[in-house]
Amino acid sequence: MLLHQQIESNKRKTVLIVTGFILFVLLVGASVSYIQMGEPLWGATFAGLLAIGYTLFMVLSSTRVVMAMNHAQEVKQKEDHPFLWHTVEGLAMAARVPTPRIFIIQDPSPNAFATGISPKDGAVAVTTGLMDRLNREEVEAVLAHEVAHIKNYDIRLATIALALVSVIAILSDFGSRILFWGRRERNVHPIVYVVALVLLFLSPFIATIIRLAISRNREYLADASGAELCRNPYALASALEKIAGVREPVKEASNASAMLYFSDPLKKKMTGLFSTHPPAEERIRRLRGM
Repeated sequence: MLLHQQIESNKRKTVLIVTGFILFVLLVGASVSYIQMGEPLWGATFAGLLAIGYTLFMVLSSTRVVMAMNHAQEVKQKEDHPFLWHTVEGLAMAARVPTPRIFIIQDPSPNAFATGISPKDGAVAVTTGLMDRLNREEVEAVLAHEVAHIKNYDIRLATIALALVSVIAILSDFGSRILFWGRRERNVHPIVYVVALVLLFLSPFIATIIRLAISRNREYLADASGAELCRNPYALASALEKIAGVREPVKEASNASAMLYFSDPLKKKMTGLFSTHPPAEERIRRLRGM
């Protein structure tokens, strides 16, 4: 698949997944109110308002929180890390985004991540292991991948997805409670009621799968966009191969921020629906096929 075709394909898939996710949130809200009152519109409206409010709250959270969570220290002048500084600056110029803030994580396991809800407040963090174990072309390729995340607004999308998962968890918990202490409306269709009930109990599980699907799809997109930025997909494939081959996890990484990293920092080796990242082998295959 040609590079631009892959980028466009991943963008279309993301739009479809996110649209489906939003509709799923409204459907879960409608299920809650249908179970309780026999009327779905009130629940869908409440779910929509809750999703908007909770998403705004999470989007306004500071990049500083994520960096502190991973014990990252900011590089404040180019003299401290000239190669890193100039590489990020050049990639940002090529991507036509403001130069992200740069952070270093003191950890021997090679990895990196990006954060920031928009390009103007973007930031990238790399571990010392990335700088020590990869050559310059590979480091540049990984940084291109992270700058691509910022350019593509992936962090904002991941934040929205996480907020929607949280909203669904709240709705599911509320719906479960009213089954015990609430009075169910009797004028409901029994089949629709059963469907709403099943959906209510399965919703947190389904929501998590959707969120992880968004995350995996955006990794493919960042790979393709990053390869376009650095014009070296083979270096990105080589970097991914080296990082995936390291068994030691990033000790400073937290579960909450694991999906932000270039490659799974916890080294859980999970595959399929429950993995935060696509299989490294598939990412490498796609990059080498560009």
